[in-house]
Amino acid sequence: MPELTRAIAAATSITGSLDLPAEDAIVLHNSNKLALRLTPYDVFARVAPVGEEVAAFEVELAQRLGEVGAPVAALEPRVDPLVYTRDGFAVTLWTYYEPATPQVSPADYAKALEQLHAGMRKVDLASPHFSDRISEAEQIVADPRLSPELPEADRVFLGDRLRSLRQAIDERGAEEQLLHGEPHPGNLLSTTYGPLFIDFETCCRGPVEFDLAHVPVAVCEHYPNVDQELLDDCRQLVLAMVAAWRWDVGDQFPNGRRFGEEFLRVLREGPLGRPSTRWSAE
Repeated sequence: MPELTRAIAAATSITGSLDLPAEDAIVLHNSNKLALRLTPYDVFARVAPVGEEVAAFEVELAQRLGEVGAPVAALEPRVDPLVYTRDGFAVTLWTYYEPATPQVSPADYAKALEQLHAGMRKVDLASPHFSDRISEAEQIVADPRLSPELPEADRVFLGDRLRSLRQAIDERGAEEQLLHGEPHPGNLLSTTYGPLFIDFETCCRGPVEFDLAHVPVAVCEHYPNVDQELLDDCRQLVLAMVAAWRWDVGDQFPNGRRFGEEFLRVLREGPLGRPSTRWSAE
């Protein structure tokens, strides 16, 4: 894949220029963004085409959250905390953490998310509103040029579902704050330092239940003071949004179309349907 080869070359060229030359690049994740482990210096690199990322926002937010003690992955300490560009790619460099355990327990997951939210309440940084992401999903569903393979009946259903859920959540008037945006298990690392969150490009403002809608049900049972009805609406909303993104003509998520069909099926089952915990907008 020429694009993948170019992205890896851009990341290794940058680390080489920073006296952290890479002898090997291990692909950890590759969809709309590329995650690499560069050895032998164990640099974690995130790579995306310039203009298709909000890397500067992510770097600044990670710095501020680290300063207030929030459980977040640290930037690579051996280089300046910047967004590096090379050959049309934006690259950010982070600390690589060896996995400590196969997974984080629901109780520890909930505690880490609660601590993250507490830290985010201390950070004053302009960010999008979660409803902006609903609008993006609605645009994909409404425009057949953006979702040409979405069947018409599903297009109508999904559009109606997005609108009704937006309205239901708005009418609840819940307190809002800065959120991670996608704190699903794929964005939580199990490390010797405890659970640490990564990937802050999707940060937005909204009710904490919007974040909780991305995590396993067992985690929510350990998070304090959850509005269960709001959480149910947010779970359905997130499912509808992710379903829309999976039908996007430019979507690169592995097996995205199959997930899009499955999410539509679960949505039609109603509020009792429990979505997968491994989604991503990427």
